[in-house]
Amino acid sequence: MMGNIHPSAVIDPGAQIDPSARVGPFCVVGAQVTLAAGVELKSHVVVTGRTSIGDDTVVFPFAVVGEIPQDLKFKGEATRLVIGQRNRIREHVTINCGTEGGGGVTRIGDDGLFMAGCHVAHDAVIGNRVILVNSVAIAGHCILEDDVIVGGLSGVHQFVRIGRGAIIGAVSMVTNDVIPYGLVQGPRGELDGLNLVGLKRRGVERADITALRAAFQMLAQGEGTFQSRAQRLKEETSSDYVREIVEFITSDSDRHFLTPR
Repeated sequence: MMGNIHPSAVIDPGAQIDPSARVGPFCVVGAQVTLAAGVELKSHVVVTGRTSIGDDTVVFPFAVVGEIPQDLKFKGEATRLVIGQRNRIREHVTINCGTEGGGGVTRIGDDGLFMAGCHVAHDAVIGNRVILVNSVAIAGHCILEDDVIVGGLSGVHQFVRIGRGAIIGAVSMVTNDVIPYGLVQGPRGELDGLNLVGLKRRGVERADITALRAAFQMLAQGEGTFQSRAQRLKEETSSDYVREIVEFITSDSDRHFLTPR
């Protein structure tokens, strides 16, 4: 090792690497890359493009971070990838930069776990404490809010939003938006309930969980359209958690919602 950089690593002179960052054997780091304090590239990692990686993030062998989007419309525009702090990016993960048409930036929050073989496509926005289990594929322009878990071998269609605290079961295909705290499972994922385990783990009060259960029943079985049920909930609820679901439902989206079955 030469300092914290292995002699077999290929580092472009333009790269900005904090003195405390570690770059292992056979890594490749491009000219427009920034590695913050405590970042570790294990070995055989490629970091390229206009990519910044936040403090104490660890990238495992054979991950490719910051390559161009898998989008035929991409013509080499100067787009970016921004990764937050304390993430764990495991083997063979791929995360692409943004596209000009999608806002130009792919963003990853803090404290995420990206298990082996995951893909995060261009212009996706991934929140804090998100877990993508092995071989998950997140398509372009998706938004995953904080504390989302996506089970192994699942796919999320482009432009889909997944609300805070939702959980997607393994081997699910998610084609429409998922409400906060929702539970989705099935080959063509259906909204099957609430992520009660996740709510309890986060210490949500029993009164709020009861309110969420009642809200879910109203959305599933109440009178009128899905949107009108949501508006009625907004007028009747005193729970901040239920209001969060209502605001999610009534905000702008490029996709329809998965509705309770």
